[in-house]
Amino acid sequence: MPFAVYMLGLAVFTQGTSEFMLSGLVPGIARDMHVSIPAAGSLTSAFAVGMVVGAPLMALLSLRWPRRRALVGFLAAFIAVHILGALTESYAILLATRVAGALANAGFWATALATATTLVAPNLKGRATSIVVSGVTVACVAGVPAGALLGELWGWRSAFWAVALLSVPAVVGILLAVPAETPGAAAPGARHELRALRNPRLLTYLLLGALVNGATFCTFTYLTPLLTEVTGIGSRWMPVMLALFGVGSFLGVTIGGRLADTRPIPLLVTGGAALTLGWSLFALTAGSTVTTVVGVLVLGTLAFATGSTLISRVFYLATEAPTLAGGFATAAFNVGATVGPLLGGAAITAGFGFRAPPWVSALLMALALLTAAAAHALHRLRGRTPLQA
Repeated sequence: MPFAVYMLGLAVFTQGTSEFMLSGLVPGIARDMHVSIPAAGSLTSAFAVGMVVGAPLMALLSLRWPRRRALVGFLAAFIAVHILGALTESYAILLATRVAGALANAGFWATALATATTLVAPNLKGRATSIVVSGVTVACVAGVPAGALLGELWGWRSAFWAVALLSVPAVVGILLAVPAETPGAAAPGARHELRALRNPRLLTYLLLGALVNGATFCTFTYLTPLLTEVTGIGSRWMPVMLALFGVGSFLGVTIGGRLADTRPIPLLVTGGAALTLGWSLFALTAGSTVTTVVGVLVLGTLAFATGSTLISRVFYLATEAPTLAGGFATAAFNVGATVGPLLGGAAITAGFGFRAPPWVSALLMALALLTAAAAHALHRLRGRTPLQA
């Protein structure tokens, strides 16, 4: 595997840390900026919206840039807004830096996925994708807890400085490892890539990606209250449980990377069915400490094995539109990460309790299976199946 792919994973690690670390920094930001907790929490929502909107937009804007230039440019912008965020005394400016950081992150994600899949042999796209995505899983295991610890010891600004500093080696690595490319004259135009994205099979995978990721983050977002209020695990163990989910997600992308290139359809079918059953069992057995702890690890593994395989399928199908495919894949998965928690929160607000998010996750996975089955039946009538690259 080319060294450049690992450098892309390192950059995604720092960006993933930035995206999720605010969950442990909100109280400190609220105190320092003299705003309410909900206002500080809206910084997370701003980042999510920026990712959804920014992924296809940034992919379009960078379509004719050499990929190395685009990667370094997005990462440099990401570093700059974190430095500004660490220095500012204004909540409005901090909010603007989160939106700008999300746009840079989205552009980097789209370009990084496209770059990783073109740096390897055609039959290794799944493994390359899994290495890039693993940056997020390592962020869940190490980056987010470390950011929370820095915030506790030296204030929330130190976490922003740490993200900026850790991104610098990734910039150097990308400059050294990603080959220089000639600019856009040889690159396909936006119309060409947009036409290539009209493939019904590709749209099916994007929808499935949104549903699977929505199911994952629906429960993950409310994992702490579920474990403390229903399972009865002490709050001091929550970092361990969140890290356990991160370990599972890392195992998932590792396993998915090995199988996505050779047996993607069995993995997706088995993973989808197992997740539907698994989220249901997680809700039913949430009162048991043993089964819940096992469930956190197993479901993290299944969710990210399935999700990373769906991303790799997008690139197998969109060989004529790799950059926009990366943008739309990023947007689809962030739509899931935004809508899933909203649905889980609505179920809790409606009075169904903290067991409700896993049930919603199970319903989203059931919808994903029904969508895949309907698409398969429809395209089989036309002599082809959407679940084949």
